[in-house]
Amino acid sequence: MSTLFALLLPLVSLSAVPAEQGAPVTFAQEARADSLPVVTLREALRRATNLDPNYVAALGRIDNAGWARTAAITAFVVPSVTLSASGQRFTSEFFNIGTAQLTSQLFQGSASASLNLFRGDKFFELDRTEAELEASRASELQALYETAVQTESDYYTVLAGKELQNVARERVRRATEQLAVARARVVSGAAVQTDSLQLVLELTRARVELLLQEAELRVARFQLARRVGAAGPVDAAALDTAAAPALPLSEAAAIAEALAEGPEYKVVLADEEAAYAAMWGARSQYLPTIDLFGSYSAFDDRFFPTATSRGALGLSLSWPLWNGGQREIQMTRTRVEHDVAQARRADTELAIRRDVAQAYAAYNTARASAMLAAEAVIVARASLRVQESRYRSGATTILDLLTAQVDLTDAEAGLVQSRYATRLALAGLEALLGRRLFADQIEP
Repeated sequence: MSTLFALLLPLVSLSAVPAEQGAPVTFAQEARADSLPVVTLREALRRATNLDPNYVAALGRIDNAGWARTAAITAFVVPSVTLSASGQRFTSEFFNIGTAQLTSQLFQGSASASLNLFRGDKFFELDRTEAELEASRASELQALYETAVQTESDYYTVLAGKELQNVARERVRRATEQLAVARARVVSGAAVQTDSLQLVLELTRARVELLLQEAELRVARFQLARRVGAAGPVDAAALDTAAAPALPLSEAAAIAEALAEGPEYKVVLADEEAAYAAMWGARSQYLPTIDLFGSYSAFDDRFFPTATSRGALGLSLSWPLWNGGQREIQMTRTRVEHDVAQARRADTELAIRRDVAQAYAAYNTARASAMLAAEAVIVARASLRVQESRYRSGATTILDLLTAQVDLTDAEAGLVQSRYATRLALAGLEALLGRRLFADQIEP
């Protein structure tokens, strides 16, 4: 045992050096946090919204649905208008109806307009486009909050990573200090050599944990940079660490609000309404179509034709009685699509009830866990102080001291994880409701 201790003594001496001098080169030394650009949560949410492809696509769907809605409205009062002009030259002369003479060229101009007076599916098309516009708006709100949840998750991962890195550094510092005390006690004969060996092992584990935390933090900063559109790693500005407040509404009220105003439910409800209108639009094809039309044509042997002109005004009625079963096929397809949309809406309603209950419980659980974790940190720190004093006086063993140190590290890490789990659970609940729950929160 004496030989083994003699071999490990240089390592023990090196371990007694402060962590900044004896520790290996780490990511934090390669790129200090104070040299990185810092982004606030408000700025991260703003930048991520403009970069998220899903949100950009949702905005595009609103534009498309808006134009479809406008077209459906104008179809009632604005006629379809067509202007055309043509010119032809022939190899031999012919009778030109415009000039009433033989000529080898013909120019013709025309204008036509048509206004639909009655078409059954036009009314249902109006309902369908209105429902699709409402679905697009709800999808935009849903995409907005989904982007916010993802951004907040990446943001909190960086903040948690920095705090866990500090926890790991404190573990290294405590192990280094305890190793110095153990070496002194071994030299004085007050402790056995294995005390130093146990603390060398603890210091090694602490340094490995610090390296792992720094690597995870580096990756988290790159992920946040991707979210906000930065080329290099980005650091997150610190948030307040005050205890999370209680939710301002009950679970039943949250479920009712999610089913009344939640973007996810609004999307499926609007999709069902659009499918219903499309189904009745297909059925309306059994009704006749009435159009009012007018035209004006001019003929000549030069451009612009003015020699002869003719106008026409008329009314047309079309009533397709059988078109090879295509109408019936479309009716069947739209009915099936409506049944699917109806089933999706019912399933989504049940899923939202579950998701809101889950998010509500997750927030309360994480909030309570954070409170208990804060108390656990206080207890663990007091226990470590007692064990350190008892070890210096020889009243306890090195194993009790190491156990107290590990308990403190676990308690500090648990507090960090519980605190940010509370924030993330709140973001998930707000995404289901489609609004912020607290007035001082940052809007996405």
